[in-house]
Amino acid sequence: MAKAFFRLQKFLRRTQFLLFFLTAAYLMAGSLLLLQRTRLVIQQGSRGTSANQALLVPDGMAGVGIVDSRTLQNPHPGPRLLVGMDALQEPALDPQHSPRWLMSRNSELRQLRRRWFHRFISDQEPMQTAGFKAMKHTAEHKGTYMGCFSDDSRERTLKGAVFYDLRKMTVSHCQEACAERAYTYAGLAYGAECYCGNKLPATASKPEECNSECKGEKGSICGGVNRLSVYRVEELRAGERRRRNVIYRGCFRAPENLTDTFPASLIQPNLTVEMCSEFCSKKEFPLAVIQGQECYCGYPTGRFSLHDGADRLLCSGMHNTSSNTEGKYCLVYQTPVQDTRCTDRKFLTTKSKVFVALSSFPGAGNTWARHLIEHATGYYTGSYYFDGALYNKGFKGEKDHWRSRRTICVKTHESGKTEIEMFDSAILLIRNPYKSLMAEFNRKYAGHLGYATDRNWKSKEWPDFVNSYASWWASHVLDWLKYGKRLLIVHYEDLKQSLIPKLKEMVEFLNMTVTEDRLLCVENNRDGNFKRSGAKQKDFEPFTQEMKDLINRYILTVDEALRGRNLTGLPREYVPR
Repeated sequence: MAKAFFRLQKFLRRTQFLLFFLTAAYLMAGSLLLLQRTRLVIQQGSRGTSANQALLVPDGMAGVGIVDSRTLQNPHPGPRLLVGMDALQEPALDPQHSPRWLMSRNSELRQLRRRWFHRFISDQEPMQTAGFKAMKHTAEHKGTYMGCFSDDSRERTLKGAVFYDLRKMTVSHCQEACAERAYTYAGLAYGAECYCGNKLPATASKPEECNSECKGEKGSICGGVNRLSVYRVEELRAGERRRRNVIYRGCFRAPENLTDTFPASLIQPNLTVEMCSEFCSKKEFPLAVIQGQECYCGYPTGRFSLHDGADRLLCSGMHNTSSNTEGKYCLVYQTPVQDTRCTDRKFLTTKSKVFVALSSFPGAGNTWARHLIEHATGYYTGSYYFDGALYNKGFKGEKDHWRSRRTICVKTHESGKTEIEMFDSAILLIRNPYKSLMAEFNRKYAGHLGYATDRNWKSKEWPDFVNSYASWWASHVLDWLKYGKRLLIVHYEDLKQSLIPKLKEMVEFLNMTVTEDRLLCVENNRDGNFKRSGAKQKDFEPFTQEMKDLINRYILTVDEALRGRNLTGLPREYVPR
């Protein structure tokens, strides 16, 4: 009996040692692979935040339904700068509103931060099927290869439009994107970047210097480092029309001297919008301006900002020589050409001395704010997480480590004392919780540009989502008010309505200076690549009265906290319809 027991004991000891050895080997192999794939360092340890705790509404507010609109005044004075924040009184906990959605939030955010690993691993998988489809597509629609050319990022020749796809870029994809926008040439660089234009680059390079393989098509070359593989785009097949995307901007008072304001012009009898737009597109200007039989091309500038529109009837008399308005007004159209005066971006050349956060609740417009900041300052923004979809669309700061200090500011949805005090200052972006909750729910179930289905909205996930995330919306703002060292409060709605003044405040807060023309360029490119196409109307109201009562109490709590800091309260429109 003793002998059998001894054998069992010996076997168990060996098993424990074997399990320990296999676990250690697994962890070491994973660490080595992690270090090879990226420079990111995943911060270990718990990142729990006080946002996991729901807010308790005072007893006196328990019966509050729709908030009295008189308590929420419209904040016309705009964002204010907060220095040396004192402690706020922290609300007590309410166990009723801390379900599994909120308890799992931190792990969800950590998973987002780790998603880069799975994305890069998938890059190594065979792409035979995708490659076959891409090569087949290229054979069907292939332009004329013009050669390898030098690409100067400071003054690009192909500057009509820019596209990024760091996972699936192909020669065919770039050619079609440029052809649909009526460009003559398509150029590819770095294996993933596509540039369109109507002028061939001046400086040719050696063919071997274009040596970057296309990210989405093995065996094909997509430029190189500061090198463009340039193709002359073929005309689309018969029966297919080019997508002109000419947009009417309005009727405006003409500047005093049109020839000095606009660098290109054309006088054409029987001038049409199509003629003028075609002429300005070939000249690579984003605006086509028509006055009678005269066509002018240019950009929005301080002399012609497109801020003060006029009644279109004032432009209807331009062809009437006896009209009193002759020569005073002009029609303005947006051509398919992108305004590229503000599209150049780079990392900071020296590490920033001030560590700035761009903080918001999910769904509050953080990605849009990053787009505006990057184009206004010319510097990339970073992220506490890694989102491959954003990286693929040109947010190159996504891949940079969030503490590198090579970016102008860092996106974060975190709250809690530890996470907030890591930053020296922050721009706190606040959005209507009703709109934020719906935007985040859409993102969770359909990505950055999609919409959740009616089935998602009518499922039990939506009530659970509201019960937990509504408290997070409030606690996120309260935590940053309490622990933030230096804050600039920006309301999403104010930024949307008064883009240039609010963006100028944000840029000044980041200790940057920009020209008026660059800000006008940002305004001309305000939407970016992550704007959902219109508002998808639902045939039902997603918020029940119980949900509204809950959210309204949180709105009132945040509004009182802001006013308690001598700040402008939440906008009036936060009150539901």
